[in-house]
Amino acid sequence: MLSEGLFYDVVRQALWIAVITSVPILTVALVTGLAVGLFQALTSIQEMTLTFVPKLVAIVIVFWVSMGFMTQTLVTYFTATLVPLIAGGR
Repeated sequence: MLSEGLFYDVVRQALWIAVITSVPILTVALVTGLAVGLFQALTSIQEMTLTFVPKLVAIVIVFWVSMGFMTQTLVTYFTATLVPLIAGGR
């Protein structure tokens, strides 16, 4: 049986890995949104697709670039932490 302390440690690690893997995408979405918002405010263009399309393109590019890092981080977490717990090794 999993102890309470070990359970909370595993959950804390999982939440931290979720933060680490989502930071690149969220940062790019924030910066792109601010840049497009500033552009819209300066030019008085209020087109809805102007906010959506650049953010989507930037997010897809960053996801594609950081996919290896995200995959390696998740695989390491699963093989080092969760698989031994499921198999009963800890």
